[in-house]
Amino acid sequence: MSFVPSMRRVMDGHELRSITLGHPLVDAYLEFVGARGAVNTWLATAYDLKVFFEVVGKEPAEVGSADVFAFVAEQRTPRQENVVRIEDGEAGLSARTIARRLSSIAGLFEYLLVRGDAGVDRNPVPRGLAGRRVGQRVRMVRRPRTLPRILSPIDVGKLLAALRTQRDRAIVLAMLLAALRRCEVLGLRLRDINAGEQRLFVASGKGGRERIVPVSGRFFEALGEYLAGERPPGVLTEACFVVLKGPRRGMPLTAAGLDEVIDGARQRAGLGRVTCHMLRHTCLTRLREQGMSLEALQAQAGHASIDSTRIYLHLANDWLVGEYLKAADAIEAQIDPTETDGEAA
Repeated sequence: MSFVPSMRRVMDGHELRSITLGHPLVDAYLEFVGARGAVNTWLATAYDLKVFFEVVGKEPAEVGSADVFAFVAEQRTPRQENVVRIEDGEAGLSARTIARRLSSIAGLFEYLLVRGDAGVDRNPVPRGLAGRRVGQRVRMVRRPRTLPRILSPIDVGKLLAALRTQRDRAIVLAMLLAALRRCEVLGLRLRDINAGEQRLFVASGKGGRERIVPVSGRFFEALGEYLAGERPPGVLTEACFVVLKGPRRGMPLTAAGLDEVIDGARQRAGLGRVTCHMLRHTCLTRLREQGMSLEALQAQAGHASIDSTRIYLHLANDWLVGEYLKAADAIEAQIDPTETDGEAA
C-alpha cells in the first residue's frame, strides 16, 4: 500500500484550527502536536511529514530504516547545479533542515509506538550510527557549528533611523534589547506587558516554554508612544502589535508583515541581509560581551539547554583580548618574583 499526503489547513479567522495530511494516524499525531506546541512547530512538523511521505510513498507501518536512509540521501541531492553553501560545503538541503525533518519523523513513530495500535513495533529513525570505537555514537546528520551573524552598532543605528513608526521601533527594540524571537514579539499580548517593572511575560516561547524577561526603558518609551498615538482605537484583539493601515487594520501583525517591515527598513538604510533572528543574535552577543553570565543569558534567551547559549562565547576579538589581559595580569601578580629568579638561575 502507498500513502500520498495532501496537506489541508482549517482556519478560524486568522487562527489555525487544524492541519491534516489525509492519513488517520498521521493526522492524529498532528492533532497531538497542535495541542501542545507552538503554531510554527505545528506547521513545520506537518510540512516535514508531508515531504517525507511524498518521498517514501508508504504507509507508516511499512516504513523501515532503509527508507529513512534513502530519504536523507534524497534530501542531500543538489537542488541547483554548481551551487554549494559556504558554511558546510553541501549542495542539498542544509544539515539543520534535514535534522529537523528527522526529528519530526522520529516524533511521529514514537507517538505510534506509544499508541500500540498502529502496527509499528520500532522507530525506523536510528538514534545514532556505530562509530569507529565500541560504544561511540555519532549523529546521522552532522550539523555545522556556525557563528551568529550580528549587526554592528553603526548598522543598528541606521536600521532604527529607517523605521517609520513607533510600532516598528518597539518591535525592533524588543529583539535588540530583550532578544525576543519573531514569534515571541508577535505573540505578545497587552496583559503580558509590565511597564512598571519593565518586564515582559513571554507566553509563546519556543517549545511552549514561558518566561519573564527584563527590557530596557527605551523599548517601553517606543511602546508607549505606539499604544497612545498609533494603535487603532476600539481594537478587539489582545495582540499587542497590530496592522496600522489597509483592509487588515487593527488585526494582529503577521510574520510576513513583520518581515516586510524589516526588509523595507533594511533597504532604506542601505544595509545587506537583516533578519529578525540577526537582531536577537545581536542582543545576546552584546549582553555576553558586557559580562552577562551564560546562565543569565540562557534565561533571557529562553534556551532549554545551556549548550544552545554557548554559541555566544564567540564574541568580538577585542573583548576576548581584554578579558585575557585582565586574567593574565592577575596571574602574573601572584607569581613570586624570587621563585621566578631562582628558576631562571
